[in-house]
Amino acid sequence: MLPQRGRYPEAAPRVTAGHDFLAHPGSVDYVRRVTRETLVGTTLAGYTISDLVGEGGTSAVYRAEHPSHGPVALKVLREKLRQDRTAVARFVREAKYGTRVQHPNVVRTIEIGEAEPGLHFLAIEWAGGEILERYAKKHCPLARDVVSDIITQIADAVQAAHSAGIVHRDLKPENVMYDPVTRQVKLLDFGIAADTDATPDERLTRAGFFVGTLMYVAPESLSGELVTPAADQYSLATIAYFLLTACHPYSAKSPREMFTQLLSQPPTPLNKARPNLVFHPSVEQVIMRGLAKQPKDRYPTVTAFAEALRDALSAEPEGDGGGLFSKVKGLFKGRG
Repeated sequence: MLPQRGRYPEAAPRVTAGHDFLAHPGSVDYVRRVTRETLVGTTLAGYTISDLVGEGGTSAVYRAEHPSHGPVALKVLREKLRQDRTAVARFVREAKYGTRVQHPNVVRTIEIGEAEPGLHFLAIEWAGGEILERYAKKHCPLARDVVSDIITQIADAVQAAHSAGIVHRDLKPENVMYDPVTRQVKLLDFGIAADTDATPDERLTRAGFFVGTLMYVAPESLSGELVTPAADQYSLATIAYFLLTACHPYSAKSPREMFTQLLSQPPTPLNKARPNLVFHPSVEQVIMRGLAKQPKDRYPTVTAFAEALRDALSAEPEGDGGGLFSKVKGLFKGRG
């Protein structure tokens, strides 16, 4: 099953403080307005481009065919940014990060190139399934064993990045491909990843600015400083919260309100996300620890978080707190 148009989100715009944003009606997904441009029907460096599958403020992603590589996702830097040294540096940096992270749950980087002066492109594996964001919106809340599988695979992919000295900084369901038949997960998009060994001069985020997606970004990211792997754990915990409840830990209706809530308010406890959902206290405890405002209060690693969540979701309920009482309680709440 191949992703449909718009399902490769790699080029989807991200929130960056200091810009104007458009909030989709009924949601808190804040995106920049983007002018469409397309290379559909052309051939670039041997890749025949057949469809536009995603675009954003910095790049567009196409489905393409190559005589040797077969179907690929081809990311191309937008024309207006081809003379922007910072934009080019970010694009090339992302491509290099992709080659550093080798893992079954990370899309494989096939080729990095420059078809002509300024026309930078990145060819990556064409992953089957669909964007987790779309799947989740149709099917959430997901079964707890499915959530466990998804979170474990994302954590393994992110841990591979951390082991390579890379913080992803933009973990969200929109950057994950998911095949519901095989339950396989593929992590996308190192576009705003950061090297943990980078010096201040090497950072491409200006002081006082931040990059990421507000619904999934860790509070410490709002300072614009280079964050640690703990920030990815916070984002992963937010994904787990969403998959389990179809809700987010915060319910802001504007970027300004979201900033305020992230910095000053605790997230909504898991068992208060929806009146008809009741989780064992151990599950809530794991999720809320992953969402701790202070990085030091979270788990030591993303895999430690995922393992704790897996154990909590699969463990036999202990006492009435997570057993029949909780199920009956949830049933009556649903009727109410």
